[in-house]
Amino acid sequence: MNQQLLEHISYLLCVKIDGVKPISGGDISSVYLLETETERFVCKVNQGVSALRLFQSEKTGLEAIANTKTVATPLVYHCEAIWNDAFLLMEYIESKSPNVSDIERLSHHLAAMHTNGSAIQFGFKSNNFIGSLQQSNTFHDQWSTFYALERLLPQLKLALNQKLLPSGEIPSEELLLERCASLLMDVKPALLHGDLWGGNFLVSTSGIPYLIDPAVYCGHTEVDIAMTRLFGGFSNNFYNAYRRHVPEPRNEKELTDVYQLYYLLVHLNLFGASYYSQVKSILRRYF
Repeated sequence: MNQQLLEHISYLLCVKIDGVKPISGGDISSVYLLETETERFVCKVNQGVSALRLFQSEKTGLEAIANTKTVATPLVYHCEAIWNDAFLLMEYIESKSPNVSDIERLSHHLAAMHTNGSAIQFGFKSNNFIGSLQQSNTFHDQWSTFYALERLLPQLKLALNQKLLPSGEIPSEELLLERCASLLMDVKPALLHGDLWGGNFLVSTSGIPYLIDPAVYCGHTEVDIAMTRLFGGFSNNFYNAYRRHVPEPRNEKELTDVYQLYYLLVHLNLFGASYYSQVKSILRRYF
């Protein structure tokens, strides 16, 4: 970590930082553990052109989840750009490998967030990011319209521009709207984590589950569940506990496919052609 930045953070905290250690979790940014005589902090650092907006969005997302008083998130202490660095300073959560009870507790807390009833529209008060890609959150009254225009269409256009999908395999806006309207019915808005894979939660040593690295907006609860199924890492105990609060929809298989399409398009645009066959398969099946 840059020495000037370290001195600046020490000044903000009004405490001497005794140790700095790189830690995992830095796919987009560098992540450090900062140690003082009595406390530990996590600091993310990035020099990209969108770095400050990326961290501001993460801060806003964590605070939105925390405000529901349903799922724990790390406290955010500071977010700033100084010299060439943007940084996000947060509470350090000492974590452990989760056991069955921890996973069930996460599920109950997630369900509480999904059903707290505070959301009234689909979207969010500000745009944010999914990974390093911008994510539009313009409000819509209809979920199918939001999902077609704010989720699928931008990623499809990006894949076309990057020559990762041929134009003949990309459905028209009209077809997207039509098919989403037929598949995504009777949905009430709920606050979502937005990027809920196995690397975006942790369990503290005291057994409290925390959500991290959100891409929040208000949408269909099954989006978060579909993402948990994409790369695995969530046991049957997780889903069984969740379904005690949120019943399984009659068309769960179709919803899972269509919601995973968004994340597969994101991965196609971020990481390239290895995700093409999965994207193509879902597009052919539903669009």
